[in-house]
Amino acid sequence: MQDKIILPGSTIGILGGGQLGRMIAIEGKKMGYHIICLDPTPGCPCGQVADDQIVAHFNDLAAMVRLADRVDVLVYEFENIDVRTVKELSSQYYLPQQSHILAISQNRIEEKLYLQKAGYPVTSFRIIRNPDDLEHGLAELGYPCLLKVASGGYDGKGQLALENTGDARNALELIQSVNQEWVLEKKIVFNHEVSVIVARKAAGEMSVYPVAENIHHENILHMTVVPARVSSQVQMDAITLAKELAQDLQLVGLLAVEFFVTPDGLLINELAPRPHNSGHFTWDACWTSQYEQLIRAVCGLSLGSTQLLTPVIMVNILGADLPRVLKELPNFKGNYKIHLYGKNGNLDTKRKVGHLTIMTDRPDNEYDRIKTILPKV
Repeated sequence: MQDKIILPGSTIGILGGGQLGRMIAIEGKKMGYHIICLDPTPGCPCGQVADDQIVAHFNDLAAMVRLADRVDVLVYEFENIDVRTVKELSSQYYLPQQSHILAISQNRIEEKLYLQKAGYPVTSFRIIRNPDDLEHGLAELGYPCLLKVASGGYDGKGQLALENTGDARNALELIQSVNQEWVLEKKIVFNHEVSVIVARKAAGEMSVYPVAENIHHENILHMTVVPARVSSQVQMDAITLAKELAQDLQLVGLLAVEFFVTPDGLLINELAPRPHNSGHFTWDACWTSQYEQLIRAVCGLSLGSTQLLTPVIMVNILGADLPRVLKELPNFKGNYKIHLYGKNGNLDTKRKVGHLTIMTDRPDNEYDRIKTILPKV
């Protein structure tokens, strides 16, 4: 497949107006592109920096067509967009990310089945559609397990840990009360969680960012350390798997691949076909950020260098963290940068409202300092 060239001066349309869209828009504006986004929230984070915003819901195909008619290329910045809508848009307009990877990544069942069939390493799982499925799944996998909603879950929402029969009763009540499909996964022992972000153009050119080590708190990404504190062999294996996936999926754009590092090797946890929270570090610490790289990939420009310029730690700022971070900000050293996303109104305590990047060649020391400011882990 040939790359379609979309030069600066053209207009990029972004489906979604959150922080990822905001950062794509900022990089696009720096490169000379015009930006229009679509999001239901007036003055959303992306809308604050874009040239224009169409205020509409993501199920409003007519509004998406209005956006598509005004732009030269469309991208989506998150997964919660109806696949049928994206497929319809792709048939008439230039939306190079397409819908097939979106269909896989936004549904855990489709994702697990695809990876398993293609021979990629995944944890043992069962598909749960009714109480009998749950009973049989627990009998086959044993405790402990994790029950995860098939679609719409994120940051730990829609998940339930099952350690014993009491938890199983809670899970039974949950699946009976919520009309959803679920995935039951065997809970595994892992040493680290890491992620790899790979970019690919239509003609096949690829580039990969350094492996990132991710530390979670209450199922929300709290901190990313780069380079990851894992062996060089683990890093090479993760990069190889990410590139193989990008090629198999015929990716155009970005793909983030999350892994568990276990004593027996790597297991793929999740896929995300767009910029990723664990890639925020690239904005300050890499020659080319993941947001600029997405633009390069979908616009047919040569991919930029993914060289890591400095070891770095990225720390998410949640709504509950923001007052303390702002209070401590005058005391931060010169190796810190703060990024706030422009989220207004009553902020959910667990809503991501910004992040810090800390350039350091001594991540363990910075890790200890961070815990004094944001005592989570």
